[in-house]
Amino acid sequence: MFIFVYFLNNMEIILGSQSPRRRELMAGLDLPFTAITIDADESYPADLQAGDIPYFISRAKAQAYAPKLQPNQLLITADTIVWVDGHMLGKPHDADEACAMLRALSGKTHQVYTAVTFARKLPTMDSPLEGFSQLSTLNSQLVLSTLVDCTHVTFAELTDAEIDYYVSHYRPFDKAGAYGVQEWIGYIACTGMNGSYFNVMGFPVHLVYQYLKDHFEF
Repeated sequence: MFIFVYFLNNMEIILGSQSPRRRELMAGLDLPFTAITIDADESYPADLQAGDIPYFISRAKAQAYAPKLQPNQLLITADTIVWVDGHMLGKPHDADEACAMLRALSGKTHQVYTAVTFARKLPTMDSPLEGFSQLSTLNSQLVLSTLVDCTHVTFAELTDAEIDYYVSHYRPFDKAGAYGVQEWIGYIACTGMNGSYFNVMGFPVHLVYQYLKDHFEF
């Protein structure tokens, strides 16, 4: 698209995510990008709650890749959690945990938090040494900007048979809260939503687009 020409000529976008949903949603912005997988420690301090958890993890992902980041690159990382009754639901490890998560969501309103971190390396000038006022050393500084989005999602009451069917047929082990709103469970259980649908899928594309629009000339 012609409005992106200036931006694309000056910056390479890297999406640091192995999620097929994030890659699909990023592609929907009609921006060329490279998708990579980042191996990062996703543990977090025990005192963090709600949106502070994905905020911390998305930045940890960016920092893990930082040594490889070049000045002409913009790295985008993200993390999503489900928050219900004061507890965080991440990705289930097995079918039993997935079923337990869905039972916890049944008949309630929960929150889906996604944090998106934008990472760049900007040039900095070291202070010149005494006697060499015309000389300086060019370094780069990692700059992180993180946005957090929240969507409130209401589920109808789910039967054990419905939960078992979804988990056995869709195996949602790569999804926070053990569900994908775009799948069968979303069709039959999601009775209300306040906020971005795409945020529930794991990538608030409207925030990504707005950040690019606000920070880059295109």
